[in-house]
Amino acid sequence: MAARPRKVIIIGAAGRDFHNFNCMYRNNPAYKVVAFTAAQIPDIAGRKYPAALAGKLYPKGIPIVEERELENLIAKHKVDDVVFSYSDVSHQTVMELGERTIAAGANYILAGSRETELVSKKPVIAVCAIRTGCGKSQTSRYVTEILHKMGLKVAVIRHPMPYGDLAAQAVQRFATYEDMDKHKCTIEEREEYEPHIEAGSILYAGVDYHAILKAAEAEADVILWDGGNNDMPFYKPNLFITVLDPLRPGHELGYYPGMANLLMADVLVINKVDSATPEDLDIVRRSVAKWNPNAPLIEAESVVSLDEKIQLKGKKVLVVEDGPTLTHGGMKIGAGWVVASRAGAEIVEPLKYAVGSIKATYEKYPHCAGILPAMGYSAAQIADLNATVNKVPADLIIVGTPIDLRKLLKDDRKMVRVRYDLKPVRGPKLADFVKKVVG
Repeated sequence: MAARPRKVIIIGAAGRDFHNFNCMYRNNPAYKVVAFTAAQIPDIAGRKYPAALAGKLYPKGIPIVEERELENLIAKHKVDDVVFSYSDVSHQTVMELGERTIAAGANYILAGSRETELVSKKPVIAVCAIRTGCGKSQTSRYVTEILHKMGLKVAVIRHPMPYGDLAAQAVQRFATYEDMDKHKCTIEEREEYEPHIEAGSILYAGVDYHAILKAAEAEADVILWDGGNNDMPFYKPNLFITVLDPLRPGHELGYYPGMANLLMADVLVINKVDSATPEDLDIVRRSVAKWNPNAPLIEAESVVSLDEKIQLKGKKVLVVEDGPTLTHGGMKIGAGWVVASRAGAEIVEPLKYAVGSIKATYEKYPHCAGILPAMGYSAAQIADLNATVNKVPADLIIVGTPIDLRKLLKDDRKMVRVRYDLKPVRGPKLADFVKKVVG
């Protein structure tokens, strides 16, 4: 008599969880995934991972349930294995979920890189980090500039952010601003996609990273993996670059799976050295020396500037920053705050003007008070963000997100965009490592 399939729950946040399923469980009759659970991202629970993506073993798809239902699901389905599958969470949080799982009677699993990294026919450069908001995007742009100067065609593949119709979002290709409109991108998606499109790269994202890789390989010389949060790469890299943040010293050893990225890196980049204290910078250097002493170390400044000259001293300004960097990334400031404070502006507190889901965001992440996180996971949330912006009494608005929010928000006041770019100042040349794997 054949053994029954092992019953599995995948704990996730609409990204890594789907990839782990596709790599480890799709079309695998030895297992039956009874549910995904959802965290971090609003409005994910209550949907299904559709049959079109789940495969022939799941003709009805797989339900996505709130993470708080974990113990009930384990008991109801007599679950054998619970697979933790999202990122940028403290080691404490990872193990709290593990203890809950174990107490409920199931095994607790963390998927390794070997089973979840796909192998490409083309050279792969991965840019990952130890936390959200370290500067992956500016590092990725720096690398793509090197590759473009070498005359190579680059396909940037972004970590998934599938917040809409999952089947329709299986493989998404972006080459123009209109493509983002076509795919109904959220603010969070645009923040990651738009800078690459501006830089002249083709960008892919979606849900099925097996199919995405095939599409990207067909038109590019090099694959650049631009990771999300502090997640590990979905593709086995020929060059693994990990970015560290001295504004959050010690986090390189305390957040999953950022420490794995530190350990696996071929090259380490400590960013924002121009903003960090010597003491905090030294903490990060000591972590590197202890845990990955053989990796070459590059130290870089994150150069922030406004896209136009304007006098900020004495002006009342509203600062709007990258949402995920502030929320689950834990940062209290961003590039917009740095520019405004250095210029002597008076930064207006937006908290008391927040409405709807933006007010709820402050309640969940009270450390964000003082600046406005650009939350926009849905049309309704973008409307709440716009309404909040409209209510804040300020002379002008500083946009510290990676995108041009002027295209999405309506306000009669001037909006000035902040740019931030990587500027290596110490250590070996990043271009030398890039050329070794693609030259």
